[in-house]
Amino acid sequence: MDIGLLESAFVHVRRALGIDRVDAAVILGSGWSDTADAFEPVAELTYADIPGFGATGVVGHKGRLLLARASQRHVLIFQGRRHGYEGGGWEPIALPVYIAVRAAARAVFLTNAAGGINPDFQPGDLMLVTDHINMTGSNPLVGPHHPIWGERFPDQSHLYSPALAAQLRQSALHCSQPLREGVYLATSGPCYETPAEIRMFRHLGADAVGMSTVPEAILAGAAGLQVAAVSCITNPAAGVVAGKLEHTAVLAATRQSMPAMTALLHHGVCHADY
Repeated sequence: MDIGLLESAFVHVRRALGIDRVDAAVILGSGWSDTADAFEPVAELTYADIPGFGATGVVGHKGRLLLARASQRHVLIFQGRRHGYEGGGWEPIALPVYIAVRAAARAVFLTNAAGGINPDFQPGDLMLVTDHINMTGSNPLVGPHHPIWGERFPDQSHLYSPALAAQLRQSALHCSQPLREGVYLATSGPCYETPAEIRMFRHLGADAVGMSTVPEAILAGAAGLQVAAVSCITNPAAGVVAGKLEHTAVLAATRQSMPAMTALLHHGVCHADY
């Protein structure tokens, strides 16, 4: 991973947005971009203008970085993410986490759209990620070690912060929003999974599947940030029910769940203890 490139991006963002330090960062996945409207904007910057980042290559990711206020807190909101299957290497994926760390953030909130493996899950459900399974075939910490990512062999026993999880549960109650909980499994994509793979993932203990989030969680946890993640279950995974999987259906499901997604995320970011 090119730390020099990541540092150049941070310096550019710091100057462009006028940031000194922030309290937290939010990375918005597929269909989550409009949840940023609940926050008070201060400044913004397009991804294409950030060195080493580049415009997002997936529909449903706006590709814009916001400096925003959440109650009395300053928050970096990344409206969209870069994915490994886009072929840009680890730098675009790591960049939001690196910027958050260098801006002295104490927590990162990750969001995504996911396919439901747990048969009890329905499209539109929100799932608090309690743990993950990395089936991407790689790890962003592979390569020469840099101290910004903490120890060479970071512990992941409690990667997802119990304190942030507790707050999100309280936020769900406050918003009268049911909140599922489960294990998120990440694949590399860009193909959707086969029914046989989903059957295997279910036996492994996965409740939902997607193509993101795990690399950012690994990096953020290694760097010492508190980590929370929420999935919007947009569709049953392959073989759970009959039907073709399409990205348009994913985005349609997130649009339908937007009020719940927005209320949960905003309340959680504003009231979490970090």
